[in-house]
Amino acid sequence: MSTLTNGATAPAAMPAMTDLVLDPPTTALMDLETRTTVDDHQDLRLWLRLLACTIRVEHQVRDRLRREFETTLPRFDLMAQLERHPDGLRMSELSRRLMVSGGNVTGITDQLEREHLVVRIFDPADRRVVAVKLTATGVARFHDMAARHERWIIELLAGLDQTDKLGMFELLQKLKAHVTALAAVPAPDSAGS
Repeated sequence: MSTLTNGATAPAAMPAMTDLVLDPPTTALMDLETRTTVDDHQDLRLWLRLLACTIRVEHQVRDRLRREFETTLPRFDLMAQLERHPDGLRMSELSRRLMVSGGNVTGITDQLEREHLVVRIFDPADRRVVAVKLTATGVARFHDMAARHERWIIELLAGLDQTDKLGMFELLQKLKAHVTALAAVPAPDSAGS
């Protein structure tokens, strides 16, 4: 039990989704969730709430990276991958890890190379194989951005207390495990329907 601001006690358990009245967003920012009504399926409303929160946080991060570092989230993500692998990564591996096309990785790498933040390394045995590695300047720049990024995320999630965060973390892990398990199951053959 917890004590509410009016002195009453509230049960520790969270209410069921069917018991929740979903308030309209409190800001003028429109998002996918604003299209839902209480008549929509609760799973759809929950999915759109998760997506709306993710998009809002990502928007804040993108905006702050642009304003404070004159960079983009894809550039930050590529540098984050390289920072975890000081010896560098092949372009094809970067593409796989970032889940983008090789052309996207090439374009971002070209930009970062012009700014002396990364360097391409050619395999002497096969010049077609190219790896990318952060330069010393790139490492320093990424560490500055990563420290700020961490503070931004802390600020953006400060509306939740530690108990809320732990509870959400556990629930989202349960959802992630369920969705991952479903992805491993072959889709039913729809040719006969």
